[in-house]
Amino acid sequence: MLKFITWFDGWLWGLPLIIILLGTHIFCTIRSKFIQRKVGRGIKLSVTPDPDGEGEVSQFGALATALAATIGTGNIIGVATAFASGGPGAIFWCWITGVLGMATKYMETVMSVKYREQTEDGRMIGGAMYALERGLHAKWLGVTFALLGAVAAFGIGCMTQANSIATALNQNFGVSPLIAGIAVAAITGVVIIGGVKSITKVTERLVPFMAAFYVIGCIWVLIRNGGAVGTGLVLIVKSAFSMQAGAGGLFGFSVGAALRFGCARGLFSNESGMGSAPIVAASAKTRNSVRQSLVSMTGTFWDTVIICALTGLTLVSSAVAHPEFLKGDDTTVLTFKCFELIPVIGRPIIAIALAMFAFSTILGWSYYGERCAEYLVGAKIIMPYKIAWIIFSFVGCVIKLDTVWTIADILNGLMVIPNVIGIWALSGHIMEDTNKYVNDVDAVDPTPIPVIHKEVADI
Repeated sequence: MLKFITWFDGWLWGLPLIIILLGTHIFCTIRSKFIQRKVGRGIKLSVTPDPDGEGEVSQFGALATALAATIGTGNIIGVATAFASGGPGAIFWCWITGVLGMATKYMETVMSVKYREQTEDGRMIGGAMYALERGLHAKWLGVTFALLGAVAAFGIGCMTQANSIATALNQNFGVSPLIAGIAVAAITGVVIIGGVKSITKVTERLVPFMAAFYVIGCIWVLIRNGGAVGTGLVLIVKSAFSMQAGAGGLFGFSVGAALRFGCARGLFSNESGMGSAPIVAASAKTRNSVRQSLVSMTGTFWDTVIICALTGLTLVSSAVAHPEFLKGDDTTVLTFKCFELIPVIGRPIIAIALAMFAFSTILGWSYYGERCAEYLVGAKIIMPYKIAWIIFSFVGCVIKLDTVWTIADILNGLMVIPNVIGIWALSGHIMEDTNKYVNDVDAVDPTPIPVIHKEVADI
């Protein structure tokens, strides 16, 4: 069974999801008339309050929470794995998935915000499950998405992230997993018990700090690598297209390997097409669906186009300048080796960055999973789900998670299917909103947001 699970995970995140997600990214880019050109507008809107919008949290708060969930171990460990498995060219294709994925993130967010609902106590809830039910009239698809999301969240967004924190603290600072588990569970509990407003207050401060902290470290390493940076950049581009890439005998990867592993890690890292980030975007204060979607689109820009690309360049230039880094089978330590080029504080910097990235993911995914669970059984599940989340964040620190990671990885990938069906089927409605508001983001959508009058969803 374990062998089958491992095989199926590798198969699913191979050609099937690459074809589905990359195909959807291309479709959304063409269908939206290259909405990526509006990324500057999205960045400006992300820091511009929208007091006239309906919602619970600010546009920036929703973006910060989505980034908290997205910027994680995939930006550090995932990119290193792509580089080790697919060569320097994998970094290029990882970057391409970010550029194209911005369109998908935009369209899936329009879909989620357009079909969001309001609870009787004033909370704004939405996501692919509501869009599939209300827009596509396919409640069974909404239930499928929510079930996958509610369960997968415990693995991909909680236990595995907590385990990364415990490992980083133990290996670099000697903190026992038990102590780390208690601390993670306690801090997580304090934050998530307060709901989305509490989560966004923390992520609004944590995300900019942790991103800047990590980026400064990468720039420091690049400065230390000197002339190898230019060589590394050329190598990344050439290796993405040449049938046999090489640099002094260091690399020997085909363009097929670069494309496969670069796309797979990029698609996993930015989560465009998975339907996760739009869940929190639906709670944002926005006067129309397009305004918040332009903001949400910038999440993929920051995560993959900037941070993953910066990580990749750091890895490749370091490998060119220091070939000995590529010796050994453990690809997860490549980024750590790069940061050791910073005297004394280099390894602590990457360890702290990894811990912050993982903790922020725990916060963001707690909201995603909770909303999926609420869709399935109603508001009565919220508090039990939070308590379970706190418990599993502790458990993740103190046990081995190889099988848990693999199963969660599969469930996370399967979330893509109902979400992508919704994007393609509802693309006409998405473009109606786009044509109406993309050049007038201050216009107020006159369509009233429906209020849910029942405690338990009728499945």
